[in-house]
Amino acid sequence: MRLKLIEPTAGLSAAKSAGEVAWGVKTVGADQSPYTGEGIVVAVLDTGIDAGHPAFKGVSIQERNFTTEAAGDEHGHGTHCAGTISGQDLDGMRIGIARGVKGALIGKALGAGGGSSEKIVSAVQWEVEIGAQIISVSLGIDLLGYHARFVKQGLPHVAATSRAHEAYRQNVLLFERLALLYSMKPQAALFVAAAGHESDRDHTPPYEIAASPPAVSDGFLSGGALGQVDDKLKIASFSNSGPVLCVPGVEIVSAARGSELVAMSGTSMATLHVAGVAALWAQKPISQKKFSVETLRAQLTAQASTDNFEEGFDTSNVGSGLVTAPK
Repeated sequence: MRLKLIEPTAGLSAAKSAGEVAWGVKTVGADQSPYTGEGIVVAVLDTGIDAGHPAFKGVSIQERNFTTEAAGDEHGHGTHCAGTISGQDLDGMRIGIARGVKGALIGKALGAGGGSSEKIVSAVQWEVEIGAQIISVSLGIDLLGYHARFVKQGLPHVAATSRAHEAYRQNVLLFERLALLYSMKPQAALFVAAAGHESDRDHTPPYEIAASPPAVSDGFLSGGALGQVDDKLKIASFSNSGPVLCVPGVEIVSAARGSELVAMSGTSMATLHVAGVAALWAQKPISQKKFSVETLRAQLTAQASTDNFEEGFDTSNVGSGLVTAPK
């Protein structure tokens, strides 16, 4: 089934400021954690990476292209995501949550025309076999596009709807079984996925969309996006409901294609905060050879907090709350 990138809002150029810590890094407490993610291998399934960006200096990057396009990152989304997880400081500004992660697996699974569930499964298999302990996915099932394709082929709407829904159901199960399989193997991996951002709480009337697959599949930790309102946290207007956790996802500063920084907003940006904090939590058990996906998932949800949220928040929009780094 066709999959598409969960597109961020338009990027904004971001100036470097010596000594500054990106607000997302600070909000999850990564700047106060004694852990760095050392010894953890994180995988990103996205649009590729600009491996020559100075934010990845000293990081061992293994790339594999699962699209028909050229290798590298023509979009910039994958580069930004990788920078949030393990990007090194740029001119003294901290953008990365787990700066001790020195092993990154980058699967280019999405091109200009999106991707497919078949390619995603192949990419996941490659990343787990190579040794990824945490896998971040920023894509969703294109249900409407799939339905439109059947209609264009001449099927009546009712038949097109039936086929699209059946494919949707099968792919939800596919991702659930994939996550289950790789949580039980000796080389286990935690799956993190973006909840999606098709909601619009600023619309008149406002509306919310439920978290999209594969994030909604059992075995995945889904990430919703938070923004700042004065000194409080608030669910982003675009963030889908029903995430397991929520983290900063508005105006997140990270690596851009080239050598600069850019600020992007989206649940993809949020999800990479979950993956980065997961790498911090995984560091100690990995070093002691006691790593467990179930234990890691339980730690992330149990340590989540809603203490600094704006009053009147809906628990269905924020899940267990803000994921926080180990202290």
